[in-house]
Amino acid sequence: MDHIEFANGLDAREKIALNACDPFAGFLHLAAHVGVIFILGAVVVWGGVLGWIAMLPMGVTLVFLFTLEHETTHKTPFENPWANEVVGYLCGLILLLPFQWFRYFHLAHHRHTNDPKKDPELLSGAKPETRLALIWHVSGFPYWIGMGRKVWRNAFGENRDTYVPPSAKPRVKYEARVMIGIYACLGVFSLFNPILIWLWVIPVMIGQPFLRLYLLAEHGRCAFVANMLKNTRTTYTNVIIRFLAWNMPYHIQHHSFPNVPFYNLPKLNELMAAHLLEIEDGYIKFSAVYYRGLD
Repeated sequence: MDHIEFANGLDAREKIALNACDPFAGFLHLAAHVGVIFILGAVVVWGGVLGWIAMLPMGVTLVFLFTLEHETTHKTPFENPWANEVVGYLCGLILLLPFQWFRYFHLAHHRHTNDPKKDPELLSGAKPETRLALIWHVSGFPYWIGMGRKVWRNAFGENRDTYVPPSAKPRVKYEARVMIGIYACLGVFSLFNPILIWLWVIPVMIGQPFLRLYLLAEHGRCAFVANMLKNTRTTYTNVIIRFLAWNMPYHIQHHSFPNVPFYNLPKLNELMAAHLLEIEDGYIKFSAVYYRGLD
């Protein structure tokens, strides 16, 4: 069985229920996520030993806004379309990940999941094949360098990505220019007040390795086939990671039914669990297995 056969076997009422929008679930989850960031930020500002300790979990909480931005590209977290757009742009600004550009990148990833010749995630080198490459990848530096270059090139109209349609190129360019302008203003502000360095720049730098390891589990070491039950992995993990990742550890479920909102993925998992082919019990175990399989 593949994901298409499974979908065809679902009752129409089940599909309707899974795709149903909850007008409050996304905002409640967002409030909780942002609330954690503010609490940890307050501890960092308070200073002392606790302030230094809080910087790491704050960084992890910040970088996992990636999973929210990812969801907004599908327009599923919030019933209001404008809420998806605004939140997506804000997350992209925090993470140096331009929302307009990423939407096309991610849709191409869904269209060509784990296709070595077409999946932009694979073409961008997101799946290291040696231990040294893994360490470099997990450090986060390739991400920051690559996205810095991408934003700069987009701003000057030099985007050559085939998955970005010509009609979207002007929006991608404008978005990048706005981002650079905002970063420049924040940089000048930081010359006089370093608060953003401590509450944003350093935390996302030290939090990025955790996101890299998390993302590696989604498709790393999965088959190069079209079947979503084989080319994607679901990782069963604890409630904290599921919360931070907006239920995206249910990744086979997401790829099989990308229009199902994050809050309905646990229900979908109940229906799909017996048919999943690529599963792992926790991210530490996956990372250890991945590492041992490298040269």
